[in-house]
Amino acid sequence: MTENWTAIAMAFVALFLVGGIVSFLKQGLKKGAALLAALAVLATTAAVLWW
Repeated sequence: MTENWTAIAMAFVALFLVGGIVSFLKQGLKKGAALLAALAVLATTAAVLWW
C-alpha cells in the first residue's frame, strides 16, 4: 500500500488528540485542552514532514 506508516500513525495520533481536546473542553479543562492542542499540532507537523 504505502511505505509511510510513520506518517499515517502520526496522523492518527493527531486525530486522537483532537478528540481529547473536544473532551477536555466539554469538561471545562482549558489548560489540558491547550496542551493537547499543542501536541496535536506537533503530531500533524511530524506527519507532514515525514510524508
